[in-house]
This record gives sequence, structure tokens and C-alpha cells, in this order.
Amino acid sequence: MAKVFTIPVPPDLNRKRRERTSDPRYVDGQKMLVEAMKYLAKADPVAHRSAIELLSEHGRTRFRMTDSPLS
Repeated sequence: MAKVFTIPVPPDLNRKRRERTSDPRYVDGQKMLVEAMKYLAKADPVAHRSAIELLSEHGRTRFRMTDSPLS
């Protein structure tokens, strides 16, 4: 069985925290996904069901986990 060794690092109290700012591209990207899903649902919801599910899943998981408005 493998052993994991951790080396504790004391926090640097002099480090300045980065100020949080919103990124309009993040919100615009989510709006674009919603508009694409609306368009596909209006055109033919049965035929485009898999595409809508893909966009919905991307918006709920990967988009929010990998893209950050703070970067």
C-alpha cells in the first residue's frame, strides 16, 4: 500500500488577496448557450433533443467548473 507524505506550509499572512471582478464574457457565454437551446427547441425539439441535452449538460457542469469569471 502506498503512503502519502504531506509537507505542511504555513500561510503567508502578508500575501494580498486578489480583488474579485466579474467578467462579462462569462455571463455572455451562458446567455449564448441558453439562446442556442431555445433556438433548437423552437425549430424541432424532438430532432434536436440530443443537442439540447449536450448544451444543457455543458452549461450545468463543465462550463461552470472550467471557466471562471475571476480569471
